[in-house]
Amino acid sequence: SRVARDGDTALLVLPDHKRLISRLARGSVQHTHLGSLEHDAIIGRPWGRELLTNTGRRVLVLRPSLEEILSNLPREGQIIFAKDIGYILLKLSIGPGCRVIEAGTGSGALAVALAHYVAPSGQLYTYEQRADMFDRSGRNLQAAGLLASVTRHHHDIGEGFLETDVDALFLDVREPWLYLRQAAHALADGGFLGALVPTVNQLVALTTALEASVLGDVEIAELLLRIYKPVPERVRPQDRMTAHTGYLIFARKQADAETEPMAAATDDAGP
Repeated sequence: SRVARDGDTALLVLPDHKRLISRLARGSVQHTHLGSLEHDAIIGRPWGRELLTNTGRRVLVLRPSLEEILSNLPREGQIIFAKDIGYILLKLSIGPGCRVIEAGTGSGALAVALAHYVAPSGQLYTYEQRADMFDRSGRNLQAAGLLASVTRHHHDIGEGFLETDVDALFLDVREPWLYLRQAAHALADGGFLGALVPTVNQLVALTTALEASVLGDVEIAELLLRIYKPVPERVRPQDRMTAHTGYLIFARKQADAETEPMAAATDDAGP
């Protein structure tokens, strides 16, 4: 919709560049350090308008991007950063209609992104063993309006995944090398595997295990992101930088059967 509606998520940009995410509800009020703004003043108006707080300060009201929603998710512990999520989505070839497994869900940042991109015809199957994380991610997925595209499992993946023949699978667990057999069983032949680990020790353990598995075509990447200050008089990098967050590992499932021999070449170049 081109206008804000009851139940939409809004991004409020304050004059001092602070940004707030707010779920719009009739009769509610958003309080800020620069005054308050009634949700009824936002609902029904086009996005991109400036409105006044009760103290006369201007607030820009925008429809948030997916990155802004992910960056402001209520969380229990660390989440996968947007800079990594974008690359994960591309490497796993995520799109509408895909069937994807994620383990573990955590606070649900990657789950929200995966569900957003597989919708409306695909499905995300997400696994989380910790009860607090399972509850938190459920609330975040519900707030994002994506529960219809998600099947949630409070389940130990050591016992295997409940789905098979999926297009892609991502492991965000402490020891992903312990679950490669289960992952390979769940993936379709040629399916995409991804994982994230924060330390070199874990990276070595995972790559060693991948060599002994049916998961090949391995790639390792690390992404760094530097944001610049958009001030014409003094354009320069921000004081803080999102540097190392984790190592990304990707692989593809190879067919269990031996590769069929290629047909012998001939000298006959004719039809």
